[in-house]
Amino acid sequence: MRTGINWLLRIIFLFVFLAACGTFIPRPLIAPVKASSAAASHRILLLSGPIHTDIAIQLGEETRAAFSFLDNPDFPLGHPNAEWLIIGWGGRAFYLETPTWTELKPLPVLRALTIDRSVLHVDLAGHISEPQPAVAAFDIGDDQLARLRNFISDSFVRGAGTVKPIPDAGYGEIDRFFEAKGYFNALFGCNTWTAAALRSAGLRTGLWNPLPQSLRLSLGVYN
Repeated sequence: MRTGINWLLRIIFLFVFLAACGTFIPRPLIAPVKASSAAASHRILLLSGPIHTDIAIQLGEETRAAFSFLDNPDFPLGHPNAEWLIIGWGGRAFYLETPTWTELKPLPVLRALTIDRSVLHVDLAGHISEPQPAVAAFDIGDDQLARLRNFISDSFVRGAGTVKPIPDAGYGEIDRFFEAKGYFNALFGCNTWTAAALRSAGLRTGLWNPLPQSLRLSLGVYN
């Protein structure tokens, strides 16, 4: 019994140690040199929950054009009241089958802790109030925003040149799920994808950010 407890404590200590290293070792290690003429004129948001993060991009003309492949009557990207495009990546079983904590089931949790196929979740939002604890804002330039859009666009699985929506999947009337590239597990999951997306936009994250709290802390320290 005591041996089992000792091993459990060692595993917990190792995870805490790795999480701390992942948070406070920056990625990239050396801060990129920013062009002095690059105006940070575009606002993006990191939206955080207890275990998941999303990215929100302002719906300007260029962003609507870049994601025009999402636009249809069920997902009105051009709606005048839509101010933000919200994107998140995650494990297929957990993401699709757990819209709320009250609907938590054992099998999706097991898939999340092992390995699962991935999906992208997209939604539209109107005004998002700032500041608030679950929202972190960053201002980036034209090139950074273009790289972020490309990173997200490249995360969609395509067949015959078109993205692959998941039929009848969504939490509300507008949001949609799509097949995504990559595989999900709890150690390299939604928050590490979010971190990679933000790095594509020129932000520095931690070396490994498996939790929203770790990612927010890294972003606050290095940006």
